[in-house]
Amino acid sequence: FLSVTEDLVRRRAEHNNCEIFSLEEISLHQQEIEKLEHLDKWCRDLKILYLQNNLIPKIENVGKLKKLEYLNLALNNIERIENLEGCEELKKLDLTANFIGELSSIESLKCNIHLKELFLMGNPCTEFEGYRQFVVATLHQLKYLDSKEIERSERIKALQNYPEVKWKIREQEQAYLLKRAREKVEAQRRMQERKDEKQKQMDSKLGFDSPDSPQEKPNHAEGDGEQERCRAVENDDEDRKFWEEPTPYTPESRLETHRYIEEKRRAKDNTRESKKREKTAWTLVTAGGKVLNVNVPKLHFSLKDDEENNQIILDLTVYRHLDTSLLDVDVQPTYIRVLVKGKPFQLVLPEEVRPDSSCAKRSQTTGHLVVTMPKAKEIIVAKQKVSASIKHSDCNTQQKTTRRSGQVEKLEVDPSKYSFPDVTKIIQEKERTGQGPIKLQPQKVTEVKK
Repeated sequence: FLSVTEDLVRRRAEHNNCEIFSLEEISLHQQEIEKLEHLDKWCRDLKILYLQNNLIPKIENVGKLKKLEYLNLALNNIERIENLEGCEELKKLDLTANFIGELSSIESLKCNIHLKELFLMGNPCTEFEGYRQFVVATLHQLKYLDSKEIERSERIKALQNYPEVKWKIREQEQAYLLKRAREKVEAQRRMQERKDEKQKQMDSKLGFDSPDSPQEKPNHAEGDGEQERCRAVENDDEDRKFWEEPTPYTPESRLETHRYIEEKRRAKDNTRESKKREKTAWTLVTAGGKVLNVNVPKLHFSLKDDEENNQIILDLTVYRHLDTSLLDVDVQPTYIRVLVKGKPFQLVLPEEVRPDSSCAKRSQTTGHLVVTMPKAKEIIVAKQKVSASIKHSDCNTQQKTTRRSGQVEKLEVDPSKYSFPDVTKIIQEKERTGQGPIKLQPQKVTEVKK
């Protein structure tokens, strides 16, 4: 059976930074819980507890939750109200759609003096004659029963008829408990029958699968396909029989239905896992030896022919957060193959490359895979042609090159042709001639003019 685990509680306590000791509210609905335990030790401060739509058969291990104000146990397999005396602050209790037939068990709620709302809709006890009157007269602190407000006049009337109503309820309870005892015996019998039938099927399958003669071995594939079809038909028949068979709505039938669904789901998951394990046969090379272009992971890519560096560059847009260990690069002279999480990406190259000189890198920003593959044929670049032509050229070409080099040298500024004015001497000549210490300056000017 499934019980409340610490891991489950921590996952459900994300709003409280996964701390469970100070948790005040937790929702554990639809977790297929079959036993209620540990919460009274781990989460003493709980005020709100949601446990609806599980398979809990008994209210237990919540008596130490002194601060609990709201408990929701709707859609479970509970048959009687008990073990809630310790929940001193309990104000609201939801037991909708359970299997409570022992209505007198509500007397245990007398200790919960703060209880204002009680929900018992969908339980067998609600069909008892005098059900509402009995609850109203028993629990004086209640304000609402099944979402309907309890009027003062209704309580007075219920208290007046209480002895008679209580006797009727006891009678109906006894009849219901006898019926439940028969249902439990019937459920046990049906469960045993189902187990025996399943065992017979297993025995027959083992007898059918064992090879009686070696002649059956050549048709192994056909036999497997036939067995698969037979198994599918058997499963369909079993499903139809299970769902069409009329059964009473009891805690046992509800649990049996859940177990059946769980078993089918587990079998389906196992089949899916086994299919995943079998490697999918992708056609990468034809029977004739022709290499195909394949892009199973459906990734964008670009193939660049870098003529300047005489190489081919593949840029494959793998996912940024994909671990590099999940990439396997294989460069061949005529094609490149990259396995991305086991899925092949294959591309035929336009020219032959050198696999031993190739390198693969991941971009730190985008995460792309960049594979650089040098070409197998070496191509002489334009610079190399010029140097080679100098060696084998005649004198005229050598003169031309020297002339060109000379022209390059003449690009520098010649100080004789290009004179720049002296900034320190930019003053008017007439003003200079009449002054004392600069009387010799006009002579210098005349010399420059000559």
